Amino acid sequence: MNKLFDNIDSPEDLKKVKREELPIVAQEIRAMLLDTISQTGGHLSSNLGVVELTLALHYVFSSPVDKIIWDVGHQSYVHKLLTGRKSRFHTLRQYKGLCGFTHRDESEHDHWNCGHGGTSITAASAFAQARDLNKQDNSVIAVIGDGSMTSGMAFEGLNYTGHAKNDMIVILNDNEMSISENVGGMSAHLSQIMTGQVMTKIKREIDDLLLAIPGIGKDISRYAHRLDEAIKGVFIPGRLFEDLGFRYVGPVDGHNTDSLIDCFNSIKSLKGPTLVHVITRKGKGYNVAEEKSDVWHGAKPFNIETGKFLATKKAPPTYTSVFANALIELAKADEKVIGITAAMPDGTGISEFGKVFPGRTFDVGMAEQQAVSFAGALSIEGLRPVAAIYSTFLQRAYDQVVHDICLMNLSVTFALDRAGIVGEDGATHQGLYDIAYLRTLPNMVIMGPKDENELRHMLHTAVYHQGPVALRYPRGSGLGVKMDKEMKALEIGKGEVLREGTDLAIFAFGHMVEPAMKTADLLAKKNISAAVINARFAKPVDKELIFKFAVSTGRIATIEEHSVMGGFGSAVLEALHETDAGGKTEVKCIGVKDAVIEHGAPSIIRKNLKLDPESMCNTLVEFVGVLEPKQKLQEKKTKFSNESRSVGDNGSKGFQPASKAAN
Repeated sequence: MNKLFDNIDSPEDLKKVKREELPIVAQEIRAMLLDTISQTGGHLSSNLGVVELTLALHYVFSSPVDKIIWDVGHQSYVHKLLTGRKSRFHTLRQYKGLCGFTHRDESEHDHWNCGHGGTSITAASAFAQARDLNKQDNSVIAVIGDGSMTSGMAFEGLNYTGHAKNDMIVILNDNEMSISENVGGMSAHLSQIMTGQVMTKIKREIDDLLLAIPGIGKDISRYAHRLDEAIKGVFIPGRLFEDLGFRYVGPVDGHNTDSLIDCFNSIKSLKGPTLVHVITRKGKGYNVAEEKSDVWHGAKPFNIETGKFLATKKAPPTYTSVFANALIELAKADEKVIGITAAMPDGTGISEFGKVFPGRTFDVGMAEQQAVSFAGALSIEGLRPVAAIYSTFLQRAYDQVVHDICLMNLSVTFALDRAGIVGEDGATHQGLYDIAYLRTLPNMVIMGPKDENELRHMLHTAVYHQGPVALRYPRGSGLGVKMDKEMKALEIGKGEVLREGTDLAIFAFGHMVEPAMKTADLLAKKNISAAVINARFAKPVDKELIFKFAVSTGRIATIEEHSVMGGFGSAVLEALHETDAGGKTEVKCIGVKDAVIEHGAPSIIRKNLKLDPESMCNTLVEFVGVLEPKQKLQEKKTKFSNESRSVGDNGSKGFQPASKAAN
């Protein structure tokens, strides 16, 4: 027996299905979501919650002519299934497979690349404006969750759209509120009456008649509008949106396809902005996901029958968990330590901190700007705030980092989780730019640990440093190193020599230290002696160590999992430029090229970027091989060393700046 969903590969196919059969299609889609995500992993609970909503959207509207803009995009799996990507759905979040978010290069039905929250309303408003300027006639719909609605940009979009009066629809997917049969039913009924096409026409005609009454028409009309607004203010939980200039409709049961289709049909031709309040339940149809929707937000592969995540090879603790435990340890000894997150308590480990210190834990919602400024003011009052924010999300609060933290030199610790390659979440989540966008800021210190033990010491150092600190660390497990019992402060701007060498000095930053050590082992097999330095700091860099190895080897390589442009390697080049060593030292910067890095397993991505030990070894063999013969290079190094009077016998006592003439 064929399933209904087997015959649906496009919105046109969906429209051929009888309305009464749509609940069956919804069941079949949920089964496919479970079958696929249980193997690939991905965003489960949010997609289970929007099945009927997505079906109704594509049943009423005509994508891609009508533009559906998804906020964040993590809940767009059903949209992908209905728009020609069903046969490739098993490649979800896999290298060169389907993206876990909407992506314009993937389908004509995806109009907006996303991955961060709060952008849909603004984008939809612009699409509506462009439609009008181009004299076209299509619908524009933004679908945004209640979590994204806490984003400041979402409110900016609402405010502008209500002012501009664009013809567009915003669907607020509210999956935190339960439906009340009494209040919800009455509210939906009132909204349907007040916003239906018939009633809209009647109200307009009555208003025209009232205004025509000589002398008192305007006053009566104004009174009638106030009465209408008062009624809606009492019965409809959408007064805020009405005041912002939107027509409010709802709440509507987001799991009733008939109600959704009727609602969308009634509003699709209305003029001006309309907001439809839809109530859904995360994890709908899968009990374990309904009960713990947060746990199943980003699911790992799991057993559908038992609801248990599949066992994986036992690994060392993650950097995130080490950070959380270290923060708890610091807070136990110091009541001024505060934990802050922006709607990512589980992802950043702040949820664990909150279990121990609920009164010192603050989740400000999907509002990184709020988190940063909030942390700054806490610092002024003598507290020690730690804002745990993904590297890619701190970009959203750049002005606040500059204006509210760095310019006032406030003691705020930014714990930048997911720094570097993030894997399956792809381009919008790669933490590849934070060094570059933070390094130029006055007073900012940037550090990265070589392992999870050093992360603990760096957190202690950051919390008690007088000024802002960005502590960046990767996603995933640590190296399994032994942990020191007590945390200690590290000297700001000082690196650590892990291995001596004579032919080449490798300065590695953060979690690239361990691959650098493996690279040095491979180079040794090729008779190339490479020193390895754990840089620890991208700002300030250890100029003395850089100068020492510039003199002793004449060749420096930098390794980082970050954009090569403006990153740690650039900082080393700048330091060399300040000295007489600048023009006499060969430098190779290894990092991420100037390109968009899409999704895939981190190991695959790193190999493609030539950031694995074998590739880096080949790069450095070529780097050393094209330079001067070793004997000639040694003569050059000896001469240069003798000329550097500030450097003692061990080459590390001083840092000789370049002469003014050299500059």
